Amino acid sequence: MPGKSDNFLVGLSMGTTKTTMIVAERNPRYPDSVHVIGFGNAPSRGISKGIIVSLQDARQSVMKAFQEAQSITGISAKRLSNVIVAFNAMDVQSESTHGMVTLGGRESKAVEAGDLNRVIDRAKDNLALRSNMYSLHMIPTSYELDGRPVDEPLNMNGQQLDMWLQTVAVPMTYVQNVANCVQTAGLDVKGLVLKPLASSLGAVYEEEMRAGCISLCIGGGTTGIVLYRNGRAFRVMSIPIGGDHIRSDLATVLHMSLGEAEHLKKRIFTANEDDLRNEGVDVDYAYQIIFARIEELFNSYVRDALAECTPQHFPSGIILSGGVSETPGIEMMLEDILQMPVRKAVEPVYSMPPGLDNASYVSAAGILKYYVATERDPYLFMESDQMLPGLSERSEKRERQEQNRQERRERERMNVYANDEEDGGNNEPEYYDDEEYEDDDAPRENVREMLGRFMDRLKGLF
Repeated sequence: MPGKSDNFLVGLSMGTTKTTMIVAERNPRYPDSVHVIGFGNAPSRGISKGIIVSLQDARQSVMKAFQEAQSITGISAKRLSNVIVAFNAMDVQSESTHGMVTLGGRESKAVEAGDLNRVIDRAKDNLALRSNMYSLHMIPTSYELDGRPVDEPLNMNGQQLDMWLQTVAVPMTYVQNVANCVQTAGLDVKGLVLKPLASSLGAVYEEEMRAGCISLCIGGGTTGIVLYRNGRAFRVMSIPIGGDHIRSDLATVLHMSLGEAEHLKKRIFTANEDDLRNEGVDVDYAYQIIFARIEELFNSYVRDALAECTPQHFPSGIILSGGVSETPGIEMMLEDILQMPVRKAVEPVYSMPPGLDNASYVSAAGILKYYVATERDPYLFMESDQMLPGLSERSEKRERQEQNRQERRERERMNVYANDEEDGGNNEPEYYDDEEYEDDDAPRENVREMLGRFMDRLKGLF
């Protein structure tokens, strides 16, 4: 992560629909605050469902967004070249593991940074990732000191420290392709963040995270879900369905090109209906198509993913963001299906420039929050200690981390207290199973049949 001496914070959000670069400047009087001074946008090319399918096309999108940001800010390319990159992954493994260490034998002892590192290592030792997965984020979700829950154990006294660690992993190939794309565009990857997590940080307020909430971001190709409790993200999921499926449905049913369907999708809730009808658009039928697809997403995918989530677990409810969230009435439909309160994130939590102050840019704002949060608390979102081929500037750092970790373990083995217990304890209960989603652009049933089934629900909601 960048040090506090960096003058500029630069984020790159790679989505299915658009690629956005955001540039912010630190506020010297308020270290936890930043001021957005520029941005660049480019239509995403070579990305399908959030995944790079053409490295050359995706690189061109990154370069265009970078050039626009540089033009707006007037800052040299070199000073803007270190970026935090937010990207999507359809296959996300989110696993919780437990670690425990003793602190001072028979006497209590204040928790030091070294103790936190030891208990993190113990939790990581219990992690079993699937083959060829890259642990992108490691998030401590809860601590206990002598069996009592604590929010921040550092400098608190006790004899035994327990921690539950949430590891968010994605396929190594996804990460390598993102890194290659960004680096061949002339930029350096300073860090990586999963887009559902970035979007949640840009859309959800701190008090909602502490009380317990669900972030639901519907983008162009994917729908990201992040579960929060006690101010920490403890589950991350991704569904490969988004606004592009609405575009495909409109094109199929209304017999128009994908370009025309995309144009209609963006205009239909803001343009004059009479103007649209004069252009030959069946407006009522288009409404039905859009809401039928959204209803299918909520009913057949989101509800299954959140089957065991209740208002009691998440009193702050669901925070809805992403471009599709701007559809009128969408929050009413989601409330009806999940029976939970829904708040639409109409703007990012950070103040954004005109044109970016809406729910479509929460991931860009979330990257800035990720910057600030990790500087304030290095244990909040920890980077993986894996070696990622292609990120050469981080190789030496990772080698030192691994060497230090091995040395700590050796010292522990040589200096075990007589009353040290064997590492054990039950892992934190897992209430949410990994979901498997079909990688399929087509609806689960014929679009016309889906429309018929949907009409009765639509009458009841509106």
